[in-house]
Amino acid sequence: MTKLSPSVPRIAVYPGSFDPVHNGHVDIIERGCPIFDEVIVAVLNNTSKDPLFSIDERVEMLREVLAGHPRCRVQSFSGLLVDFMREIGARTIVRGLRAVSDFEAEFQMALMNRRLDPRVETVFLTPKEEYSYLSSRLTKEVFLLGGDLEGLVPEAVLERMRERVKRLK
Repeated sequence: MTKLSPSVPRIAVYPGSFDPVHNGHVDIIERGCPIFDEVIVAVLNNTSKDPLFSIDERVEMLREVLAGHPRCRVQSFSGLLVDFMREIGARTIVRGLRAVSDFEAEFQMALMNRRLDPRVETVFLTPKEEYSYLSSRLTKEVFLLGGDLEGLVPEAVLERMRERVKRLK
């Protein structure tokens, strides 16, 4: 195993679509910040999904929500995560595990990423219990059906969701 010297910054990447960012995401980011010198929140530009917000809007929302976290940087990417990590000099992926059902898919991704670049390690963090059921898909679905997301998404994100729905009507 290769050891990093103390002078090499420990950069972690927390990838996702973040459409929209919710408090479970923020919780994982906040848990990662004390562990790493820098956490890069990497917003995936996934053209196969039908996003509520554009890639630029998601990056902007995350930057607003994370403004008080000096160890965080938000950046978009497309393509393979390991290629993006090589570009920025990161070796650690942070992923959230909400439930046992997440483990199989996350484990497969971690092994594939390690296969693509043996220097890459994945660290799994668990969110606070009150966020353990949250997903962006579920958040959007509940909101679009008129459900209350107060306390589940950052206030700035909730406001943007309300604006978006007004424009869609």
